[in-house]
Amino acid sequence: MEKSKVYFTDFRTQIGVSQGEKLQKLIRRAGIGNIDFEGKFVAIKMHFGELGNFSYLRPNYVKAVADVIRELGGKPFLTDCNTLYPGSRKNAVDHLYNAEVNGFNSVTTGCYVIIGDGLKGTDEAVVPVPNGEYCKEALIGRALYDADVIISLSHFKGHEMTGFGGVIKNIGMGGGSRAGKMQQHDDGKPVVDAALCRNCKKCAKECGSDAISYESGKAVIDQELCKGCGRCIGACAFDAISAQFDSALESLCCKMAEYTAAIVHDKPAFHISLIMDVSPNCDCHEENDAPILPNIGMLASFDPVALDQACADLCLAAEPIRNSQLGDNLAKAGWHCHHDHFLDSNPNVRWKETLAHGEKIGLGTRNYELIKM
Repeated sequence: MEKSKVYFTDFRTQIGVSQGEKLQKLIRRAGIGNIDFEGKFVAIKMHFGELGNFSYLRPNYVKAVADVIRELGGKPFLTDCNTLYPGSRKNAVDHLYNAEVNGFNSVTTGCYVIIGDGLKGTDEAVVPVPNGEYCKEALIGRALYDADVIISLSHFKGHEMTGFGGVIKNIGMGGGSRAGKMQQHDDGKPVVDAALCRNCKKCAKECGSDAISYESGKAVIDQELCKGCGRCIGACAFDAISAQFDSALESLCCKMAEYTAAIVHDKPAFHISLIMDVSPNCDCHEENDAPILPNIGMLASFDPVALDQACADLCLAAEPIRNSQLGDNLAKAGWHCHHDHFLDSNPNVRWKETLAHGEKIGLGTRNYELIKM
C-alpha cells in the first residue's frame, strides 16, 4: 500500500507567530482545503475534558481550526457524545455545562457545542460497519451521522486501557452513543450500586426491555432480559447504575477501529492530533497526573491509522520525564522494561491491535511518510 502523508510541526515558534497560526499553516499544508466545505455542516469531534482535568486541549487550538473551516465556507460545530460512566459529561445538560466551564463556547472558539447523542445519550443512528468483524452495525451519535464533514481534533495522550488516546479513540469510542459505547466496551450489562439507588424508578421508565424491578426499595437489573442499551445509565441522576467493563482489551481496540470506519465512511474526513501534556491516563478523569513525555508537536493527515501510528512512533522515540508515572515505573528496582512508553506507563494496556485492525479493515495504513514543516 502506498505511504500516507502525515504532516508534522513542533511547538517552536518565532516571536510574533502564535501556535494557532502554526496549526493553521500545518492543516492548510496537509490539504484541508481540498475538502469541499461550502455550506456544509462540519463536526469538529473533540474532547471537552472532565471537570477537574486540566490536560485537555485549550480552546485556542479549536478556534484556529474552526476559523480555517469558516474561511473555506463550512459551518463548524464542536461535538462529543455523552459518557458511559457516571461523571460530569453523562447527559447533555451536564456535558454542556462542563464544556462551558472548561472554556468551550461561541466566544472562545467561534463555534456552538452540540452534544452528539442528545440529552441522555440515546439520540443515535445505526450504520453499517464496512468490513466489520466484531461489529456489523455501529450505534453513533446522531449529530455525527448528520454532519457532512468530520474533523477529528485529538489530544494525544496515554490511556489506561488502550495505551493511548488519539484519532481512533476520539472518533470511534467518542463518537459512539451510550449503546455504542456499551457495544465496544463489553458484552455485559449495567449493574446497580444499591447504596446509591434512591428508588426514584426513572431507570425502569427508560428501560426498553422491562429488565428493571425493585427489591427492598432498590433497583435490580435482570441480566437475562437486559439488552445492554445503557438507557438506564443516562436516566439515573444519582450515578447508581454503571457499566461492567469486561471486554478483552484486544476486542475493545478492534471495535474502536471499526466504529471509526463506520463514522467516517463515505464522508470527507480530516484528522489533527496535538502531542502535548501527555498525561498517563485519559482526559475523562477528573484529574490529570503529570505528563509522562515532553510536548512533541502537532500533526495532521487524511489517514487516521497513519496519524495514530506517527504519533505513537514520535512518543516512543521521546525521552521519558523522570517525575511522572512512566518515570517512576522505569526507576523501580527490578522493573521489567517493555521498551514501550505506553506499556511501561500502564503495563496491562494494548494499543498495536487498534492500528493493525484499522489497517486490516481498510481504515488506513500504518505505512506513512512524515513531512516535517
